[in-house]
Amino acid sequence: MQTFVLAGGCFWCLDAAYRSLRGVSSVVSGYTGGRRPHPTYEQVCTGATGHAEAVAVTFDPDVVPADVILDAFFTMHDPRQLNRQGNDIGTQYRSAMFPADDAQRELFEAARDRASEWWDGGIVTTIEPLGEFYPAEDYHQDFFAKNPTQGYCLAVAVPKVNKVRARFAEYVEA
Repeated sequence: MQTFVLAGGCFWCLDAAYRSLRGVSSVVSGYTGGRRPHPTYEQVCTGATGHAEAVAVTFDPDVVPADVILDAFFTMHDPRQLNRQGNDIGTQYRSAMFPADDAQRELFEAARDRASEWWDGGIVTTIEPLGEFYPAEDYHQDFFAKNPTQGYCLAVAVPKVNKVRARFAEYVEA
C-alpha cells in the first residue's frame, strides 16, 4: 500500500472522487502544511494557520497505478488557480502535493509536468514538505457519501467525481 497527501481545494471533493476508484482503500480528509498543531476546521478556514485542506489517499499500486492517482488529482481540480478552487478562496484551498520521501517527490514532479501538457496556462501546484497530517473532524470524513444531496456536493463535488470517472473508467469501482 502507498499513501499520497494531496490538496486541491475542498477536501470533500477529492475524497469523493478518490473513493470511486478501485484499489483505494482509505481516504482521510485533514490538514497539513501549516504551523499550528492540531488545528480545527474553523481555524484552518481563517487561512491564518497556513494549513491546506488535504486528503491522505491510501491505495494498492498493483490495482491502481500511482500515476492514475496523481493524474486523477490533476483532473479533478484546476491546478492553475492560485490559492483557490472556484468560490473557495484562500491558502487553505491551494493546489499542493506533500511527498513523504524523495521517490514520491519525483512521482509528483512528473505528474505536475504531465498536467502542464493538458492545461493551458501555468500550473501553480506546489510541492511542499510533508509535515504533520492532522485528520479533520469526523463529520468531514466521507462527507459526500453521507451528504449526497447537500448543495455544495451537488454543485461542486459531483462534476469533479464525474470527470474522474469518465477519464479513468477502467479504474472506477463497480
